[in-house]
Amino acid sequence: MTQKFFSTDKIAYKGPNNTDPLAYSHYNPDEIVMGKRMEEHLRFAVAYWHSFAWPGGDPFGGKTFDRPWFPDRISDEMEGAKLKADVAFDMFTTLGAPYFCFHDADARPEGDNFAQSTANLNTIVDIFEKKMDETGVKLLWGTANLFSHRRFMSGASTNPDPEVFAYSAATLKTCMDATHRLNGENYVLWGGREGYETLLNTDLSREMDQMGRMLNMVVEYKHKIGFKGPILIEPKPQEPSKHQYDYDVATVYGFLKKYGLENEVKLNLEQGHAILAGHSFEHEIALAQALDVFGSIDMNRNDYQSGWDTDQFPNNVPEVALAYYHILKGGGFTSGGTNFDSKLRRQSIDADDLLIGHIGGMDVCARGFKAAVAMIEDGTMDGELAKRYAGWDSDHSKKILDGKVSLEQLENHVLENDVNPQPRSGRQEFLENVVNRFV
Repeated sequence: MTQKFFSTDKIAYKGPNNTDPLAYSHYNPDEIVMGKRMEEHLRFAVAYWHSFAWPGGDPFGGKTFDRPWFPDRISDEMEGAKLKADVAFDMFTTLGAPYFCFHDADARPEGDNFAQSTANLNTIVDIFEKKMDETGVKLLWGTANLFSHRRFMSGASTNPDPEVFAYSAATLKTCMDATHRLNGENYVLWGGREGYETLLNTDLSREMDQMGRMLNMVVEYKHKIGFKGPILIEPKPQEPSKHQYDYDVATVYGFLKKYGLENEVKLNLEQGHAILAGHSFEHEIALAQALDVFGSIDMNRNDYQSGWDTDQFPNNVPEVALAYYHILKGGGFTSGGTNFDSKLRRQSIDADDLLIGHIGGMDVCARGFKAAVAMIEDGTMDGELAKRYAGWDSDHSKKILDGKVSLEQLENHVLENDVNPQPRSGRQEFLENVVNRFV
């Protein structure tokens, strides 16, 4: 890189009274919280696609960003991809972000055929490998873009054309190979077009069987190559499809059970996708924890006045605090982390806006995380939950759940003991006030 892209080399922590936009006010990676450095808890990752590949377009207008590695600025697309990698790793180290994530199409230009696209990817993976060794930045997860190119307009694994299915499978293999080579800690599957636009031309049963077979092949290949990290599915309800087969946590879990994969695959959950599905982020996290399929998160937010996935940097501390509360209650991250699947607004055209967006997001996450820790250490929430369900701790209640009590026996219990239960307050307002003490 011949010319520096950003105006600074290192984002420092300056404390809560900081007013410097290019410094952290709340994220101190070395702060010890619950026995670990904050960096080790939060495991921040930068998304390659939104930060370096997205041109700033929207449904009503083209690109607004002017990046030196974009094809209209550099005639040799591979040289542009190499320059993009230079800037990306410069940003990772400037932020002190320990991880990054990428799709194949973010990193390499599309070739004239599959073999050339694969060769292009492997060239960039060579560069990634060297830069990761030099900087210590690690790969949280890799994935394949099986939705942007027109060949995927009718889906990838769910496509009515088996040759598109084969092309998709081959692409998945190359991306898994790249992720494995870079010691990625997870591999993510996101089916941007694994759904339908109309039932008039869709066979739901057939398409779900195709998707189930593809996922089984991915799991089989993971074990064949010795990839140790989990396979993650990222649920999303719609957009661009009317309905996607990976709609939300509950839908994906049912899909995994149907195809015998509930012990093999976990979930990468996104704030914006949870909202599109009509849920809160903490609901999706808590449900995934309850079903033992929680893996990782994409941290962003939607604009609540827009009905689509705006992927903005997080700025709502109470929402973030409740998300981390449920993550911590489930034991915290293992192989997963906090990936900023977030993009600038198309009017934020300066290079340093990329840094500022991530700085703000990391500060918000740090504040929310520390609030979640404080809620757990305070114990009020746990105490109230324990009291609410205390009746189920009795020997009789445990026998009910263990299947040792029948309907007839419960009728006898009610009659013999003159059981006449009265409602008890759920104390929702009190609990909301408890949360507000910390956020």
